[in-house]
Amino acid sequence: MAKNDGGASISKKDYDKALLRLQIELCHLQEWVKATGQRVVIVFEGRDAAGKGGVIKRITERVSPRVFRIVALPKPDDREETQLYIQRYIKHMPAAGEIVLFDRSWYNRAGVERVMGFASDYEVQRFLASTPRFEKYLVEEGIILIKYFFDVSRKVQAARFRDRASDPRKHWKLSPMDIESAKRWWAYTAAYAEMVAATDTDFAPWTRVPADDKRRARLNCISDLLARIPYEPIPFEAPAFPKLDPRKKGAPEEVAFRHDVPALY
Repeated sequence: MAKNDGGASISKKDYDKALLRLQIELCHLQEWVKATGQRVVIVFEGRDAAGKGGVIKRITERVSPRVFRIVALPKPDDREETQLYIQRYIKHMPAAGEIVLFDRSWYNRAGVERVMGFASDYEVQRFLASTPRFEKYLVEEGIILIKYFFDVSRKVQAARFRDRASDPRKHWKLSPMDIESAKRWWAYTAAYAEMVAATDTDFAPWTRVPADDKRRARLNCISDLLARIPYEPIPFEAPAFPKLDPRKKGAPEEVAFRHDVPALY
């Protein structure tokens, strides 16, 4: 994998200003997708603790969940284990007017499943050979497919794992599997290198997001996402606000409740 790019840090003020501008553009994108019936799939892969969840949160926090839909699948259940590997992902593909964000995706087979021994070498090689054909089918069907790989250095990954361990708000982000991934850094490096070499195609290329600096990674990723989709702003027509109707005779002045939330603040 390539070394993470450096660069001057961005102040919180400048970051918030840039993020606001990008989130406004995401709202324009949303309206264009709805109006045109476009279908978009965005794949977020990368090292553990690289910040995939953080950028997904910033993409989706100001838009409609009916348009931007996050898919973060757990490990397959007993029934899914007997299905075609790709089957559980196909059912989450977008309908017209939807953008689906995969927080990890079918590429689990080439990453964690391979390194942790959950998939055989035969299954991995078959996956690497068949995935470009699957993705070409999606693109030929008119789906816009974008793939990001969040790349973080080993030093920064370790620091983020320690931060998760010390912050109760982040304990849910740290699992035994994360610790194993830290121990198997070089095995993951080899697996990801082969994955990218086999599946980086002209019709569905991989785009690396250097992610040692979270703020820069988020802004750069969202900017690139917007640049890859040929959307146009849809003029917004605000609905007319109606005249408030008067209170009718016999109507209660307010809704009566027996309990209020305790005013602790």
